[in-house]
Amino acid sequence: MNRRRPPRSASSEELLTTLQQLTSRARREVELHRARLELAEVLQRDMLPATLPARPGLQTAARYTPARSGLDIGGDWYDGFVLPDGALAFAIGDVQGHDVEAAAFMGQVRIAMRAIAATATDPGEVVARTNDLLVSAGSGLFATCTFVRLDPRSRELYSARAGHVAAVWATTDGRSGVTSDEGGLPLGIQAGERYPVTRRRLTDPGAFVLVTDGVVEGPSFPVDRGLDAVTRLVLARVGCGAGELADAVLRAAEQTGHRDDAAVLVVRHGPAHGPGHRPCAA
Repeated sequence: MNRRRPPRSASSEELLTTLQQLTSRARREVELHRARLELAEVLQRDMLPATLPARPGLQTAARYTPARSGLDIGGDWYDGFVLPDGALAFAIGDVQGHDVEAAAFMGQVRIAMRAIAATATDPGEVVARTNDLLVSAGSGLFATCTFVRLDPRSRELYSARAGHVAAVWATTDGRSGVTSDEGGLPLGIQAGERYPVTRRRLTDPGAFVLVTDGVVEGPSFPVDRGLDAVTRLVLARVGCGAGELADAVLRAAEQTGHRDDAAVLVVRHGPAHGPGHRPCAA
């Protein structure tokens, strides 16, 4: 009488219920992945510029790819526009976090910087005033950023950096390096921060490349190693057009094993195929 009954076999109804639950879960995961792709497309189409300004002897190109898991989008951004005096402005940055809130904050940074740059010619002032505005908004988020002002006639380039990763440069005569500009705190942390300006002149044909840390840093890939790899790549392909170079740098980001967003902005100065041109093989 006390003997335990053998376990009851699952009924057809119970099996169908379990199958329905598994199917519903799979459908939700597919919908989540689709939402990520749609949000990434909106980010690229509506929140990043469709084109960048260029001038004779100056080619520009940018590339962006979202993070590879979940809804991790919206952290990295770039911009490029013409200033009232004819100079060209370029910016690249990385917002803390990777979600819809980060994407919205990225839009605020970009719009604020454009508005301020229309009246302020000094990159350090543009970054400082953008920072103060973001701090006063009290969103609790912060962003790293590099802002660049380039005079297309004199080829003088002025830049200010807010906690952002260094830039990479190379010339067709075989020189290359990583910038060591002094910078300030990321945007949105502390009001009244000052951002030193670095001046350089793009005299020889070459490329000036801005990246976000998703391009040069990964879980087990230190940023110094990533910057060195990108520097060697830019030097090897410095004779390529801006678009080809941007594509190559973004592809190289895969070796870091990054799960972050990644953005690249290239300013190619001088003739497209000047002295020291190297084949632009895939």
